[in-house]
Amino acid sequence: MACRDAERGQAAVKEVVEGSGSQDIVFMKLDLADSKSIREFAEAINKDEPKLNILINNAGVMVCPYGKTADGFETQIGVNHLGHFLLTYLLLDLIKKSAPARIITVSSMAHTWGSIKLDDLNSEKSYDKKAAYSQSKLANILFSHSLAKRLEGTGVTTYSLHPGVVKTDLWRHLNGPQQVFMKMASPFTKNSSQGAQTSIFCAVEPSLEKESGGYYSDCAPAKCSSAGKDDVVAQKLWELSCQLLSVTWE
Repeated sequence: MACRDAERGQAAVKEVVEGSGSQDIVFMKLDLADSKSIREFAEAINKDEPKLNILINNAGVMVCPYGKTADGFETQIGVNHLGHFLLTYLLLDLIKKSAPARIITVSSMAHTWGSIKLDDLNSEKSYDKKAAYSQSKLANILFSHSLAKRLEGTGVTTYSLHPGVVKTDLWRHLNGPQQVFMKMASPFTKNSSQGAQTSIFCAVEPSLEKESGGYYSDCAPAKCSSAGKDDVVAQKLWELSCQLLSVTWE
C-alpha cells in the first residue's frame, strides 16, 4: 500500500488488517508529486518483491489551486498522469516477469470534458482548475489505451475506469457552491468502499483476462469519449510524457 501521508497510510493498513484478518499488508511511502520519491519507491519494490501481479494507479488530486510538483509540473497533470506514467515505467519489467498481470488506472467521467493541451500540458499559459483536472483524467485513459497496445502478447493487460462520484477528501478544493451541490447530491454518491469496487473488478475479474485497454464503470464495460480513443493524440501525449520525464519508452 503506497501512500504519501505516512500517518494516514499506517491507519489504512491497520483498518485493512483488522477487516481482512491478513497480516500481509505493507505500507510504503510514495509521493507521486516527486520523481525522486517515485524512483526510490520503485527501486525498493524491484529489489524486495519477487513479483507484482496487480498495479492500481489510484493517486489523485482534483480541482486544486494552481501549483507545481517537485519537478515543476502543474500539480494535477503531474500527479494524476505523469506520476503514474513514471511509476508504471519503472515497475514494468517486474510486472512483465509476473505475468499474468494487470495495470489499472483510475480515471473519471470528468475525462469527457477534457482535452489534451499538447502545447501547454502544464497550464502555464492559462489555468482553469476544472479543465486541468479533466485533462489529467483524459490522459489516464489515453495512457492505459496506449499501454495496452505496447503490452500485446506479454500477458500484461491494462484497464482504466470511472469509480463513481465518491465522497473522499478529493472534494476539499471545491468552492462553496460546489460543496453545497455535492452535499445535496450526497444520497447518490458512493462511499470509499463502494467507489473501490470497479477497481477491484478490473483487478481480479476472470472474464477480463483477455481484455485490455478498455474503460469501465460500475463493474462493467463503459463508453469513454471519442477523445479517449484518439490514437494520434495518445501517441503524442506518450512522446511528450517521455520527454518531460526524461525516459525512453517506445
